[in-house]
Amino acid sequence: MSLQHDVMSALKSAMKSKNQTALTALRAVKSAILLAQTESGAKEDLTEEQELKILQKQVKQRRDSAAIYLEQEREDLAAPELAEADVIAQFLPEALSDEEIEKVVVTTIAHVGAEGMKDMGKVMGIVSKELAGQADGKTISTIVRQKLS
Repeated sequence: MSLQHDVMSALKSAMKSKNQTALTALRAVKSAILLAQTESGAKEDLTEEQELKILQKQVKQRRDSAAIYLEQEREDLAAPELAEADVIAQFLPEALSDEEIEKVVVTTIAHVGAEGMKDMGKVMGIVSKELAGQADGKTISTIVRQKLS
């Protein structure tokens, strides 16, 4: 719940400073959180893990959009997307480096006893839970593939 309060206070300060980029990004986050809270069968309060997933999804959407815009040589459209992604990313925990992710993957592979690509699902599940909010799923997947092949 504290993450939601942090977003709301940042939204208020963005309104006061008339920062349109931050306003747009934070309103989208607020909207996504409210949608998650009002889904049928959802609890009133979101867990911190659910809030982090929402933030990660918002950042990923913006970075993916920016990548598409850059492929089409539309820097004018990519810049606001990247700026919004940076605004939202400030609420996420510090991202781990590839070396730190690799250590967790190697430890998990040894712990589970994974021997090949057939065990990738087991390893991915455990590592993804352990590194929730600290690493991108694509990065984790790439490192797991390298270690299991």
